[in-house]
Amino acid sequence: MTKPNSGKSFSYFKAFINLSEHSLKAAEILVKTLRNFNRETLDERIKEMHAVEHSADIAKHELINRLAKEFLPPIEREDIVNLSEKIDDITDFVEDVLLNINVFNVQYIPPDIMDFAELILNCCQKVIEMMKEFEHFRKSKELHSKIVEINNLEETADDIYIKGLKKLYSNPSDPIKIIIWKDILDSLEKCCDACEGVANDVENIVMKNS
Repeated sequence: MTKPNSGKSFSYFKAFINLSEHSLKAAEILVKTLRNFNRETLDERIKEMHAVEHSADIAKHELINRLAKEFLPPIEREDIVNLSEKIDDITDFVEDVLLNINVFNVQYIPPDIMDFAELILNCCQKVIEMMKEFEHFRKSKELHSKIVEINNLEETADDIYIKGLKKLYSNPSDPIKIIIWKDILDSLEKCCDACEGVANDVENIVMKNS
């Protein structure tokens, strides 16, 4: 994990990268769990996921506590708080996917759900790439393209989501199955929406500070 520097050299931008790395770790656990799905080991994977989510919460609180004592942050305090919250949301939503799969007693992972999980992983990787460019947003020539990449991935997620719903409702004979998989599809889509929300926040911050 990337660590913000201590003391006077503390970097909020590195703190954002650190939070994003927690989201990526959560997405990696999700993909690994679904790719080799085994209900007998699911509780262990959930514990592993929760440990990542807990670490992300601690990192976010440390950032906010630091901000409370900061005399002159590099960007507006409200923007720092909102961005840190939205990055943390990604991790929370990824954890929710695994929790839903457990609660609904899912026994197998369909290919389209696996595709969605891998797309989330890709989104989280792109968020880190964007955050590394965000640190140098006044000089970066790549930041805009990183934001666009995340927006494009979110559009792909929308397509997978709509196709998944159409497939569910094409065979409405099993209402319980529809309820279960719609909830899981919703939770998957929230992850990609959260990544786009972070990208939109970064774009707005850049516009305010340029």
